[in-house]
Amino acid sequence: MEKTYTTLSEAVNDLTKRGYTFNFNIQEDCIICAENNAQLQPDEFEIDQVYRFQEMSDVDNESILYAISSSQNNVKGLLVNAYGIYADTASSKLISKLHKPQH
Repeated sequence: MEKTYTTLSEAVNDLTKRGYTFNFNIQEDCIICAENNAQLQPDEFEIDQVYRFQEMSDVDNESILYAISSSQNNVKGLLVNAYGIYADTASSKLISKLHKPQH
C-alpha cells in the first residue's frame, strides 16, 4: 500500500528509513549520485514511487519526489525536483522516464 505524506520533509525522512539513502540529481541524459559517483542511464533505474507536494502559500511552487532504485547498481535513493525545472536541460529520454505513469 502506498503511503501518503503531508510534507516533503516527512516523505524524505520516511523513505530514507525505508532504505532510500542516496541523493540523486538530474544531468542532461542521466541521473547522478554524488555519494558514490554513480551515473544511471534511464534504462538502469526504476521509479518506485512519485509524490507531489504543493506549497499552500504558493500554488506555483510544486516539488516532485521520486523514490528510485537500481538493482544492477544496488542503490536506492531520492530525487527531489521543483516542478518543470529540468525541462530545458534533460534529454527527452530522461524526461519521458520521469513522466512515465507509475503502477
